[in-house]
Order: sequence, then C-alpha cells, then structure tokens
Amino acid sequence: MREGASASHEAPVRVPVHLGVIMDGNGRWATSRNLPRFEGHRRGMEAVRRCVRAARELGIRYVTLYSFSSENWSRPAQEVSELMGLLKRFVRHDLAELHASDVRVRIIGERASLPRDIASLLEEAENLTRANTGLTLVVAFNYGSRQEIASAAQRLAIEVAAGRLSPQDITVERLNASLDTADIPDPDLIVRTSGEQRLSNFLLWQAAYAEFVFLPIYWPEFDHAALLGALEEFARRERRFGGISARSGSARP
Repeated sequence: MREGASASHEAPVRVPVHLGVIMDGNGRWATSRNLPRFEGHRRGMEAVRRCVRAARELGIRYVTLYSFSSENWSRPAQEVSELMGLLKRFVRHDLAELHASDVRVRIIGERASLPRDIASLLEEAENLTRANTGLTLVVAFNYGSRQEIASAAQRLAIEVAAGRLSPQDITVERLNASLDTADIPDPDLIVRTSGEQRLSNFLLWQAAYAEFVFLPIYWPEFDHAALLGALEEFARRERRFGGISARSGSARP
C-alpha cells in the first residue's frame, strides 16, 4: 500500500492512505465523570467531527469509522435508541457540510434488517455525496467482519452451484472483490481508543497488513493532537508486507 503525501506542515513525513478507527470508550468516559452514557456518545460525535476534519487537513484519503457493530444490538434498548437518534441527527445536521467539503460517504454493513428510516438515511448520505472526490468517509454500521466474509463466501458458493464459477476460480482477489469494501483500499493504519488492544470483528480480512496503534484515551477525548501522535507512530514503522527489512536484510512477517 502506497502512503500518501502530507497535506500539512504539521503532519509526519508520510500519512496513511486509509485510516481505520475503532471508536471505543464513550460509555466509560461518561461513567468516569458521573455522566449518563448518552452524554459519552454525544461527545463521541463531536470527536467524529474532529477526526474527519483533521484527516482531511492531513491528506488522508479514506477514513473508516466503526460506528455500530452487529453485536451492539444486544445493548440496552434505550441506549440503542439513543444511538440511532444520534445517527439521525448526524446525517441531518452534518451531511450538508460533508457534501460541501467534497467528502464522499460510504456505508458498509448489513442493511436488510435495518429499520426503514435508518436505511433511508444511509442511502441518502451515499446518494448525495456519490460524485465527491475528496476524502471518502466509510461508516461501518451494523457491521461485523465475520458476517461480511461469510456473506461473500455465500455469494461465491451460489455462483459455483449455478455453474457460473468453478471452485478453482475462487481466489484471494475474487473473494476480496465480493466484500463490502471491494473498491476501497485496505487500511494502512488502524487506531483504537480506550486502551483495549483487539479488533472486535472490525475489518479482519482487510487488516491483514495494517499497522495498529492503541491509544490510552477514550474516544470523546480524541482530537487533532491524538491523531498526529498516531500518525507519527505510523511514520516510524517499517512496512514490509512479508518482504525483507531494508535495515536488517532479514525476512520478517
């Protein structure tokens, strides 16, 4: 994966083309301040705005935000309802600004089971910004990577059963082309806040050669400085993609 050029004198020498973000810790941020969990989610939306703005300024081309996983439906009904309300307000209030800033919005995740009003909002965001050529903001909503991979395998199996495809034709490239992210480059860097160090079913296939940075701050605290710190760490990494280290001359994974 080729790194993009920096668009700001404050940026490191190189920045990722594609940044993935696991936005974690809204509830814990609120609890630590004796605030309702909803306030943590509301402040988390402010962090989303800061992240997208900073990514645009720094020249990052793709940002994928893990906004709502397929497992999040198991949360208390009131919290899920509040999260859906925040999504609606974000689309209604922020979509025009994103569109004016030439941001293209993409949604990945399962949509068939979504409430009609939510599905319509997501479709509206994609349709309005489809022709934009600036930053691509990928929102992983009702998303789970294992289900994404399983669905891709099912689609290929249907093609094989129908005689339109042979099992030998199922290659890494063909499976990749069947994923939700088929036309999106793999992430170069994945950042997770809250101090947790796991992917939590986020872009499992696509993250095969991603670099990881785990930040000890909660998502509502994420700002331009936090992003710069993660990018500085990324810039120090030597990315070999299974090849040979230029420094040591030895092959490493």
